[in-house]
Amino acid sequence: MIVDALIEKIVQTQNPVCVGLDTAFSYLPEEMQRACGAEERAAAVLEFNKKIVDGVCDIVPAVKVQIAYYEALGEFGLSCFSKTCRYAKERGLFVIADAKRNDIGATAAQYAEAFFGEGGFPCDMLTVNGYLGTDGVAPFAELCRQRDKALFVLVKTSNPSSGELQDLHLQDGRTVYECMGDMVEEWGRGACGKYGYSRVGAVVGATYPEEAKALRARLPHTFFLIPGYGAQGGNAEMLKHSFAKGGMGGIVNNSRGILCAYRKRGGTFYGAAREAALEMRADLRSVLGEICAN
Repeated sequence: MIVDALIEKIVQTQNPVCVGLDTAFSYLPEEMQRACGAEERAAAVLEFNKKIVDGVCDIVPAVKVQIAYYEALGEFGLSCFSKTCRYAKERGLFVIADAKRNDIGATAAQYAEAFFGEGGFPCDMLTVNGYLGTDGVAPFAELCRQRDKALFVLVKTSNPSSGELQDLHLQDGRTVYECMGDMVEEWGRGACGKYGYSRVGAVVGATYPEEAKALRARLPHTFFLIPGYGAQGGNAEMLKHSFAKGGMGGIVNNSRGILCAYRKRGGTFYGAAREAALEMRADLRSVLGEICAN
């Protein structure tokens, strides 16, 4: 099962780091920003992404590719998104498509086909927005079961205004994010692998450590995708309670802190990205210790 394989890759690399390929054209070094048209910009982004992947593929288990940065370049950007995902997979990385798709019924089924279908984008996992309820998630979950894929459902997000909705209390005393977390745990019931985690995971931000600690205890079978490290303010100490015993149960994303590391460190952008990923691994291990599968 794919979540088991991701866990085994994390243990192998001793690194629960996911490199976010949220690649804005402005992140590229100046010498790569000479392109002016969308097609040329997309080609430059793809070249940048490939070198980042080459620089980190032996030390991290996964990349997260945020589709908005590619949609901004239109048809050429979507081709770049697809080629980036495919290249990362060819280099042995798990690919999380960060698209936060959400709809109901037949439309949700089409979104699921786009990312998990035989002719769709080459990815292993997908972020989805579960706030339309079960009928907005069921088509994704079903295709995950059929084709050994996985989901990460938005539960407690890392953005500053997330509490405007997610922290509200329901009549039964739960917060909205706790309710969503309970739904994710239920959607994953019966789909757990040998390490006890289901193929329906949760997005739980590093910037809300107390909420993450409560969710980790509440959702024992839910694997976490943890954004917010680095540029958004999260650090290893803040997210240590997002993990279960043995450093299990989560993967931490870092985008700008790795993609733009060369601006602080100097040298090549891909060499600086590798150094930043190794430094992040050391930071996480300082609080998680050795990562071992239970």
